Amino acid sequence: MSKILKAASMAAVAIYSVATLTFTDVSAAFASPLIADMIQPVPVQTSEEAISSAPEAAVETSAQAEAAPLQIDTQTAQPPLKADSLAQLVSMHETPANLDEETRCLAGAVYFESKGETLNGQLAVAKVVIARRDSGRFASSLCGVVYQPSQFSFVRGGRMPTIPATSQDWKEAVAIAQIAMKDAWESPVEGALFFHARHVSPGWRMQRLAAVDNHIFYR
Repeated sequence: MSKILKAASMAAVAIYSVATLTFTDVSAAFASPLIADMIQPVPVQTSEEAISSAPEAAVETSAQAEAAPLQIDTQTAQPPLKADSLAQLVSMHETPANLDEETRCLAGAVYFESKGETLNGQLAVAKVVIARRDSGRFASSLCGVVYQPSQFSFVRGGRMPTIPATSQDWKEAVAIAQIAMKDAWESPVEGALFFHARHVSPGWRMQRLAAVDNHIFYR
């Protein structure tokens, strides 16, 4: 009897399996073509292919970056200041709250060597300091030129005397230093490397360029 029941059970399982497979095939045949289109196979990329494609992508990105034109922000670009006179140009410059050391050194030389002179006289002194820096015969920085031993009498013990930062003379000296560093105004002493006061006569054998206010300038 048990053998008959076991055989009947196995036959029932076989019939159920055949029915299930048949129903699945029929359902697949009636599946929506839209769903079939949405399901796309994704190609598998091997590790070797990924590594080899990385440099090519980097080269392409680099080439695109090099080909891209340089973008210039014309909204924030500052045009050079234009003025009809040196006095007007000086009035257009304000003393920065945080003055960089090079401008401070140059303004100090202007202040101590030509304070009280005309703006042209102050600019002439600034031009000499800048010309020395660029000549290769003196220090390669403005502060180096100003503090070079035995060059400027106001420097004592490697230090510059205290300057009243709120005085009009200092504000003018800073503006003149900024103008000279930008080469924004010409001077008759362009290229001069030396100068002395009018009341002395050192007998220098140099090319005299000009006399401006209280100083005579040489190259």
